[in-house]
Amino acid sequence: MTIATKAQKFTTLVSPEQLAQHLHDPQWLIFDCRFALTRPESGRQAYAQAHIPGARYAHLDEDLCGPLTRTNGRHPLPDPNVLTQKLGHWSVDSDKQVVVYDDSFGSMAVRLWWLLRWLGHDAVALLDGGFPAWKRQGRELDADALVLRPAEFRATPNDSLWVDSDAMLQALAQKRVIIDARSEERFSGLIEPIDKVAGHIPGTLNSPFEDNLDLRGNFLKPEELRALYEPLLAGASPDQVIHMCGSGVTACHNLLALEVAGMPGGKLYAGSWSEWITDPSRPIWSKGANA
Repeated sequence: MTIATKAQKFTTLVSPEQLAQHLHDPQWLIFDCRFALTRPESGRQAYAQAHIPGARYAHLDEDLCGPLTRTNGRHPLPDPNVLTQKLGHWSVDSDKQVVVYDDSFGSMAVRLWWLLRWLGHDAVALLDGGFPAWKRQGRELDADALVLRPAEFRATPNDSLWVDSDAMLQALAQKRVIIDARSEERFSGLIEPIDKVAGHIPGTLNSPFEDNLDLRGNFLKPEELRALYEPLLAGASPDQVIHMCGSGVTACHNLLALEVAGMPGGKLYAGSWSEWITDPSRPIWSKGANA
C-alpha cells in the first residue's frame, strides 16, 4: 500500500494491517479513545501503560464533550472552537489521515470519528477490531510520552449532521425513522443503569450498536450491514434517518455502520435519551407507565 495522499483517504474503517503499514507515516495520526462510563480515568490509565505508538489520548468527558447543564444530555457536543484548538494542538490539519480506536468495539472512538466529520475533516477512520485486535496480532506497543508539533486545524462545522430536541419533536410528528443504538434491555425499559428514566421515545426503533459486529468485534461486511438496516429504513432515504442512543456517543457507531454499508447521510440526535428526559413534557415510553 502506498502512503496516503490527499486523493487517497480512509473515511470509515482501517484494518490493523493497514495501520501497521502507516505506523510511522507522519501524515497519519492516531487517537486512543479508551474510556469507561463507570471508571472515567481507566482509559487514560490504560493509555499510560501501553498504547499504539504515536497515539494521542482523547478523553471523552474532558476533550470530546461540552459543559453539562440541566437541559442537555450526559455528553453534549463540544464547542467547535475549543475542539478546533485541541485538534491543532494534537497536530491535526487538513492533510492528515486520522485513525481512532478504543477497547470497547469502537463504541467510544466513534465519537471522535463523528466529531471530525462534523468539523469538516472526513479523512478519519476507525481501527476495525480496535486495541484488542492490535494486541491479538502481537503488534507494536509503547508507553512513550509524545512530543507534539502543533498544526493549524481549520474547522468548517456542518450543523446539518445533527438535530436537537425540537427537531426531534418535529421528526416524530412527521413519522421519520429514528433508530436507537442502546441495548434492547435499556430500550425496552427493563434496566437503566445510567439515566434517571428508563424506556425510549415512542415511535423509535431499536438497533443495538453491537449488532454491527461479528463475534470477534469486527464490523460486518457491507452487504450484511445493508441486510440489517434496510428493513428498519423500510424504504426511507438514509439521509432522512435520525440516530440516537443514551447520550449521543454510541449512536455514531450506527452512523458509521451505515457509511460502511454504502447508506450514508444519517443525522445524529446529539443530546439523545439523556437530554430528552430532562423535559417531562416530552413523550416517553416506559415499562411501568405502559404495563
